[in-house]
Amino acid sequence: MKTWSVPDFVRIVEVGPRDGLQNEPGEVPTDVKIQLIERLADAGLPAVEATAFVSPKWVPQMADHIEVLERIRRRPGVSYPVLTPNLKGFEAARAAGATEVAIFGAASEAFSRKNINCSIAESLERFRPVAAAASAAGIKLRGYVSCVLGCPYEGEVQPGRVAAVASRYSRWAATRSRSATPSASARPERLRR
Repeated sequence: MKTWSVPDFVRIVEVGPRDGLQNEPGEVPTDVKIQLIERLADAGLPAVEATAFVSPKWVPQMADHIEVLERIRRRPGVSYPVLTPNLKGFEAARAAGATEVAIFGAASEAFSRKNINCSIAESLERFRPVAAAASAAGIKLRGYVSCVLGCPYEGEVQPGRVAAVASRYSRWAATRSRSATPSASARPERLRR
């Protein structure tokens, strides 16, 4: 029987203000976003992903990212990371006061192409300058690996593909890694692999 090691510490990052709100069909007012972020922090969450520094052309719900990050009341001991898909997003986030950023890749080629319009390899090349800039600026960097338990487009994703993306992230010294899977493709039996 295989034994599992359990980490001493697991960091929970609430992504609802970014991941949840970016999928809303209608506009969510900036004040409502700020209120949500502050209430989540007040509830005791240690990290609340506040927004995404992405093109409003592709993700209109995040068009107010600068105002959101500048206006939130920062609770001591809580981090407010932001998503930055490329160097342009990173630079805007840094100028707005970001102290932690996240990059997001996938272990599925189909998901990568549909979500960020490039291959896994191309996404990793986009992230390399973000990682270097974050390190140089003393800004924490977290890396997402999407589709670790399966992909809504490809189905099963081999663990080696997940490990390959996570391995690239780990080469960037300041990176913490996080894994995620779109819920419709996650199956408990896949976790044991």
